[in-house]
Amino acid sequence: MAYKMCLLLLIFLFLVADVVLATVEWRRAAKFSEGDGHDIHVVAHNHHRPKFAPGAWKHAHATFYEGGSGTFGGACGYEDVVKEGYGLETAALSEALFNKGQGCGSCYEIKCVDDPKWCKPGQPTLMVTGTNNCPPNWNQASDNGGWCNPPREHFDIARPAFAKIAEYKAGIVPVMYRRVPCLKKGGIKFTITGNPYFNQVLVWNVGGAGEVTGLQVKGNKNLKWTAMKRLWGQKWETDAKMVGESLTFRVRGSDGRYSTSWHVAPNNWQFGQTFEGKNFK
Repeated sequence: MAYKMCLLLLIFLFLVADVVLATVEWRRAAKFSEGDGHDIHVVAHNHHRPKFAPGAWKHAHATFYEGGSGTFGGACGYEDVVKEGYGLETAALSEALFNKGQGCGSCYEIKCVDDPKWCKPGQPTLMVTGTNNCPPNWNQASDNGGWCNPPREHFDIARPAFAKIAEYKAGIVPVMYRRVPCLKKGGIKFTITGNPYFNQVLVWNVGGAGEVTGLQVKGNKNLKWTAMKRLWGQKWETDAKMVGESLTFRVRGSDGRYSTSWHVAPNNWQFGQTFEGKNFK
C-alpha cells in the first residue's frame, strides 16, 4: 500500500513539474515574440502548436500595379521575387494586412466575386504572397481612390497575376480571400548583409504561416542566443558581433511555431552570402 502511494505521489509531482515547465516556456516565448532583446534559452516546442491551416474566407477588394521581379518585393526587402521563389504571384498589402512588415511572406488564396462583367468566368482562384506594401493615400477617400487606407483590407496585385482572376479594365474588383499555408521548396533562406558592427539578415522562403514574428541568432563561441530586431519588412538587424562564428538561426512564425537551423553559416561566412536552413513542416 505504501509503495502504491509513493508511486502515485511521484506521478503527481511529475505532472506538476511538466505543467510548470510548459508555463515557463510559453512566457519566455511570449517575451521573444515581443522582441524584448533578452537571451532566451527555452522555447515552446513545435508539437505544442498545430500546423498552420487555411483561415476563413473574408471580403476585400483588389487592384493591380505595374512593375517587375525587382520591384514587387520592395517594402519587404526581397531583392528579386522571381529568383527568391515567389514568382510574380505577389501582392502589395494594405497596412491592415502589411502590419508594419510582419505580413511580408504571408500567403493568400484570392478569387474575384460579385462582378460578372470583370471577374474571369468560373471564378478561378489565385495564390499570392505578400511581398510589398500598398501605402495609404490620405488625399483620397477610402472608398474612392484611397483603397489601401486603414482599416481597409486590400490587395494591390502584380499585374500578371491580377489578369488570372479579373480583367485589367476593371481597375478595382471585389474579392474574397483567406490565409493559406505557404508551401515552399527547400529550407528557410538567410541572406547576411551589413558590416561587422551592424549585421542585417533577410529571412525568406518561409513555409507554414509565412510571417516571421521573431528571429534569434546564436554563435558557436561567444555569441549567446540574441533576439534580432526587425529593421524593415523581413530584414532583421543586430549590433552583436556575428563575424567569425558559426551561426544558428531560430525563426518564430506568427502561429507561434519555431524552426531552428543549427550552424547553417560556417565560421568563415562572408557578407552577401545566403544560407539555407530548415523549414516549417
